[in-house]
Amino acid sequence: MENALATEIANSAARLVVEEGLDWGPAKRRAVKVLGLPARTPLPDNEQVEDAVRAYIELFCADTQPRELRALRELALLWMERMQAFRPYLGGAVWHGTATRLSDIFIALFCDDPKSAEIALIDHRVNYEPGSTKGMRGEQVEVLSLSSHSRELNEEIGVHLLIYDLDDLRGALRPDGRGRTPRGDIDAVRRLLQQSPTSLVHP
Repeated sequence: MENALATEIANSAARLVVEEGLDWGPAKRRAVKVLGLPARTPLPDNEQVEDAVRAYIELFCADTQPRELRALRELALLWMERMQAFRPYLGGAVWHGTATRLSDIFIALFCDDPKSAEIALIDHRVNYEPGSTKGMRGEQVEVLSLSSHSRELNEEIGVHLLIYDLDDLRGALRPDGRGRTPRGDIDAVRRLLQQSPTSLVHP
């Protein structure tokens, strides 16, 4: 019963992720409400939600998602090249291949000086909003959020630059629970863009 309930929550969350662009945590919590379940209902893990997202994309978005994913990766690469001095690594749905046009781009920067990336944006007259978000180990990290136009999608895309210390780079590439690299550098993103478009890429 618990497994069936977790699957139902994951499937509902997947729809919210793809159709409304919600992050996985909020999508799971919203799914519980949508399904009329008690607030303390155990939630599926992120891997189960990811599987449901991939299945939803394959079923309902197979004609559109590959092009959208490619456009987001191209935009991510543009910002990685602009911020190359700060050792950028792409993560999240755009890296793992589950992104759609509603997805934001998340790029980790590893800086000698935590203020250097912000100064670079100021020097280039880039409008951004400083804030904080959950980092790779669940800690709060500084994030610089901006909006960037995608010509391919003809819309504004959220780009979030997460600021880490240079020492954090050592643990940033530790494989996830499925043995995958959780983020990729500029060369890795370029290699993805050289591949045939696919909605189900597992870097």
